[in-house]
Amino acid sequence: MSSIAKKIQEQQYEDQKQHQQQAHQTVVIRKAKISIGEVFLLCALAIMVAFMGVKIVSNQASIYETNKEIQLVESKIAEQGKVNDDLKVQVAELSTYERIWEKAAALGFKLNKNNVKGVQ
Repeated sequence: MSSIAKKIQEQQYEDQKQHQQQAHQTVVIRKAKISIGEVFLLCALAIMVAFMGVKIVSNQASIYETNKEIQLVESKIAEQGKVNDDLKVQVAELSTYERIWEKAAALGFKLNKNNVKGVQ
C-alpha cells in the first residue's frame, strides 16, 4: 500500500503544482487606451482631411465651369470673326469702281470731266 499512498501523494503534488502554475499564468491583458487629447487630434485631422477633399473637388468644379465658359466665348469669337471676314469680302466686292459707276449711271448721274479734280 505504500506505493498507492505514494501515487496519491504524487498526484496531489502534481495537482497542487498545476494549480500554482495556472495561478501564475493568469496575465491581465490591458487594452491600449487612447487619451482624450489623441482623440481630439485624430478628429481634427479627419475633419481637416474631409474639408480639404471637399475644397479640392469644389475648386476643380469651378475650374471646369470656367474652362467651359472660355471655350464658349472663344467659339463665339471665331464665328464673329468669320462673319466679319465675309462682310469685308462683300465690301470689297461692292466698292469696285465699275459697280459704283453702273449704279451712278442707273440713277442718272453723268460724268462731267470739267468738274472732276484730281486729288494727290
